[in-house]
Amino acid sequence: MNVSTQFSENDQVYTISISGSFDFNSLNVFRQAYSDEAIKSAKIIVDMRDTATIDSSGLGMLLNMQRYLNKADGDISIINCNPIVAKIFAITHFGKKFNIS
Repeated sequence: MNVSTQFSENDQVYTISISGSFDFNSLNVFRQAYSDEAIKSAKIIVDMRDTATIDSSGLGMLLNMQRYLNKADGDISIINCNPIVAKIFAITHFGKKFNIS
């Protein structure tokens, strides 16, 4: 898995892009992506355009990120999910915790 991050030009939006398999092996890399205090005030977007699969540990990492950043349900957007990842989010009712499109 590879993670890249980017602030928008006005530093209002912080995008975390995930490629490959989002699983337990991604733990440290993903945690580093959101551990900067500067992003706590930004709108968070997780771009899963290049994410092939996600497992239960990936789901747990998203929930941990939400708690760490102290964001309310729906404050973090997850975008560009492939059909496999979208189905996992639907089955686990992640649409109640995150804005998924």
